[in-house]
Parts: sequence; structure tokens; C-alpha cells
Amino acid sequence: MTFQDGGRFEGGRVQSRSGGGRGKGIAVGGGLGTLVLVVVVTLLGGNPTQLLSGGGSGGGSPEQVAEVGACSAEQANAERECRLSATVQALDEYWQRTLPELAQDPDVEPAVVSFQDATETGCGSASASTGPFYCPPDRTIYLDLSFYDLLSSQYGAQGGPLAEEYVVAHEYGHHIQQLTGIFDSADRSGTGDDSDSVRVELQADCYAGLWAGDAATTVDPDTGVPFLEPITEDELAQALSAAAAVGDDHIQQQSAGGVNPDTWTHGSSEQRQRWFMTGYRDGSVQSCDTFAAASL
Repeated sequence: MTFQDGGRFEGGRVQSRSGGGRGKGIAVGGGLGTLVLVVVVTLLGGNPTQLLSGGGSGGGSPEQVAEVGACSAEQANAERECRLSATVQALDEYWQRTLPELAQDPDVEPAVVSFQDATETGCGSASASTGPFYCPPDRTIYLDLSFYDLLSSQYGAQGGPLAEEYVVAHEYGHHIQQLTGIFDSADRSGTGDDSDSVRVELQADCYAGLWAGDAATTVDPDTGVPFLEPITEDELAQALSAAAAVGDDHIQQQSAGGVNPDTWTHGSSEQRQRWFMTGYRDGSVQSCDTFAAASL
């Protein structure tokens, strides 16, 4: 997905952190191995409070903190950190229009942190291997941008801008769920292909599809032009490839050589693609009610 020529995005929306050290290891026992298990449980919005360590960064140099500055559409199309900032601002504009259908909470915008290697969060210490996640206690999206390379090299995603934007839009969807009370009402501790955990994740995929389907018509009030150009078929394939790459069945098959739906927390590749497309095509929040769906 390409940002429109002439677009310009103000700075200050995304915090950039670096030099936070290695961080403490994530204590997870048995099964698929630490990295894969963390990805299975927390990738794109699992419950990080169950896996992140509660300790500090383990010494080393002080973490460097800055804000991502203003950048142009051309920079957003070429540079990941600028693309993240621009994507977040496009999501802000979309959900500011859409959220009144869902809740009266005025705190629409989540904080967003781009970090390298490791950082402290309201859910504990995070490292690059944790994967992108939303932390409810501090209402913040955290991600190490190198995750996008991992998504392609180890999990088979095509890569590309819309794949990256899908990840951010999914995490933003978890913030919407926090605002609307879904996180409080759902039982996110369970597993299985029909569990609330899976329904939460598929709804966030659907919310990402809602935004993607609308983004080419969402006008930046500062420039008067849409944030993004219309999505091409190739770009849509990028997002669907990313959704498939993080399906529970795909990750289990790739890492353990078998599939066990009883342990799913995010849904299959097919489900994740289908719910993204449900939001993309239908364009209504009501179509994303995975909790009312008789089957997923």
C-alpha cells in the first residue's frame, strides 16, 4: 500500500527506543522451544503478561529514547520507522471516525513504541523475539521492526508495506477491544479453535481489514488528500500472506511437524485470512463480531 504523493506526517506519534540491552530471557518451558512458543502464544496480540519477564534490562548502557519526527509520504514509502508513524496516524484518523459506534472512551489513540533488542513495558521486559504485541496496562503497542524480516525469512510471508501495515492495524485493533470492554469480557486464558482467545485475535484481524479497506478514502485533514493509494491485488496478497504466516496451524506444522487445534490461541491461516477479508470487503464493525459467529 503506497502513501499518496504530497502527503506529510507530523512527528511525535511514535516513540523510538534503542540500546536497551539484551533484556532478561523469557522463561517458557518445554514444547516447541522458546522463540516458537512465544510466537505461537503472543504473536500479533497474545497475552504478553503471561510470558514477559518482570525484571529489568539486566544492565548495560542506558536506553536511548526519541520521537519519530515528521516525514513525507515518499519517506513513508521507503523507510520502516516513518511508515510505522504514518500508518499509526492513518489508523488514528479512521478509528476517531469509527469508534463512536463502539464506545464513549475519549482515549482513542494508543501509545506506540518502536524498539531495538529489548525494552521495558507495562507488561514486563520485552525482547525482539517476543513479536509485536499490545500491552493493556499501559495501552501501548510495542514492536521491534526487525520482526518483519523474521516474518519473511522464517515464516514464509511475502513481506511488503501492506504486510507491515497489517501487523500494526491488528495491534491497534486490540486497543479498540480494550476500549470497548472485549478484553474484560472475553476469557483470554483458554485455548482451542473455538476459544475466546481465537475469537479475540480473529476480530483484531477483521478490524485490520476494516481499516485497509477504508484507507484509500480516509483523508488526512492536514493535507486534504487520502492517506493511501488504492490497494492493488499484489499488495492485498502481501497482507494475506502475512496473515497466513502467523496462523497457528502454519506455525505448528513448520516448527513441530503436526497441528493440534486444541492448543490454538490465534486461529488457522485460513481463518486469519478470511476474517481480514471479511472486514476488508464488508466495511462494517458489525461484520467483525466473531463472538456472535456460530463458527469461525
